Amino acid sequence: METTKTGVDVLFVLLGAAMVLAMHAGFAFLEVGTVRRKNQVNALVKIITDFAISTIAYFFVGYGVAYGTSFLVGADVLVGKTGATFGPQGYDLVKFFFLATFAAAIPAIVSGGIAERAKFNTQLMATAILVGLVYPTFEGMVWGTRFGFQELMEAHFGAKFHDFAGSVVVHAVGGWIGLAAVLMLGARLGRYRKDGRLVAVPPSNIPFLALGAWILSVGWFGFNVMSAQTIAEISGLVALNSLMAMVGGIVASLIAGRNDPGFVHNGALAGLVAVCAGSDVMHPIGALVTGGIAGAMFVWLFNLCQSKWRIDDVLGVWALHGMCGFLGGIACGVFGQEALGGLGGVSLTSQVLGTVAGAAFGLVGGLAVYGGLKAAFGIRLTDEEEFSGADLAIHQIGAYPEEATTMHDDGLAMSVHAANAPGRGR
Repeated sequence: METTKTGVDVLFVLLGAAMVLAMHAGFAFLEVGTVRRKNQVNALVKIITDFAISTIAYFFVGYGVAYGTSFLVGADVLVGKTGATFGPQGYDLVKFFFLATFAAAIPAIVSGGIAERAKFNTQLMATAILVGLVYPTFEGMVWGTRFGFQELMEAHFGAKFHDFAGSVVVHAVGGWIGLAAVLMLGARLGRYRKDGRLVAVPPSNIPFLALGAWILSVGWFGFNVMSAQTIAEISGLVALNSLMAMVGGIVASLIAGRNDPGFVHNGALAGLVAVCAGSDVMHPIGALVTGGIAGAMFVWLFNLCQSKWRIDDVLGVWALHGMCGFLGGIACGVFGQEALGGLGGVSLTSQVLGTVAGAAFGLVGGLAVYGGLKAAFGIRLTDEEEFSGADLAIHQIGAYPEEATTMHDDGLAMSVHAANAPGRGR
């Protein structure tokens, strides 16, 4: 029976890892549908390459920083046949897979903010540093119970900082890192007129944007529910709270965004971001309210960023992940209280301090990483590269190459980009 139970737990966490892995396709299509056509290939390549770099960095460095575990041992130890470090049947290996998909969400979040003007290679460098050192340090403080942070919270405020599925650990940290990166990069060419007025850049493909939001929303039930990490700890309350927060975000963003499809689909994600922290302790009505606040807040902050503050955060990652994640950390301390129908065991003071710590950690870490890379290598494409688009400048092919060809006297198809290059006649 014990072997069967362990095997079921391994399968449970593996399925969760696969669902969160699928969410990265959601990140990709959400960005593809939002950016201009000349940057769609770059969005796709960034997400999948960032995932690869993230996994390598997390395997060799990041997981050890967060949990004090090294995989540089024999396979017999890794599957629990010898020694006591790793659980039987490779349980800790699928747990790594599951948590690696969380870690890879950090550069996937950042990617949406810096879209259309960031250098490719320096972004890969940033990914390695963020997932190898920055993110796992805060992850270790909260989930790895390292560095004395949780002991301090419990000793002084009666409860540890509670973040069941990562409103703060993943989303707030990633969103505030994204804000730092956007500030370092500056706005896209032509985004603002000389008088400061915003120039509209509509999404290139609403169906792709919607597809990305749907993939993320479905995968989120693996992200949240399977954060229990064992069958014995699974809770239907997490599933229902995730659902209620998602629909709350949709309805609120529909109203606040005046039927705008981009806001509506991102509103679902705003609600899901906000409910992650307290999804295991809130009452479903509290989750609905949390999601509703998050959906409306995303619309307001996105418009404020773009129009008033002139912060060109392309997908609104600071508003969506940074601030909705911030809201989620605090909402857990409010709606998780027994007086409001929650299960209790949370401290509002611990939630506020832990949330502020996560946001500050992300912002400072992001400024350090992107500031250092900017000084050393530069992090932005040249004006010419940005004008032609990251697809051609970096990957030498567009998303729709058959549309970018013209016939010449010799009967050969040549890209318009090449045909218009200096020294080439039409």
